[in-house]
Amino acid sequence: QVQLVESGGGLVQAGGSLRLSCAASGGTFSNYAMGWFRQAPGKEREFVSAISWIGGITEYIDSVKGRFIISRDNAKKTVYLQMNNLKPEDTAVYYCAADQTVRGVRNTPKYWGQGTQATVSP
Repeated sequence: QVQLVESGGGLVQAGGSLRLSCAASGGTFSNYAMGWFRQAPGKEREFVSAISWIGGITEYIDSVKGRFIISRDNAKKTVYLQMNNLKPEDTAVYYCAADQTVRGVRNTPKYWGQGTQATVSP
């Protein structure tokens, strides 16, 4: 059983940056692909980004390409989401997720964190 705990959310002005972190425990972190989802008020949860178990493969939705960067540190059992040039439409609860493959993370993650709020003011 893998436990995921997110941190790093907060309030930032448009154009600013936040770095989200997700610390994993209870499993072999390097065996899992990791990812981030988000859910804005009144909207469905959506996939944002994923990274393979050694970091060689990354995926992003079009709306964050060039602004967000996903990375991982297997020694620290942590995955990061660096969010730059933030926009008000990025406001959401951001969730960390894990599964065996990037495809699994994108479609049906087995493990979820509790989420961290990121709010971008105009």
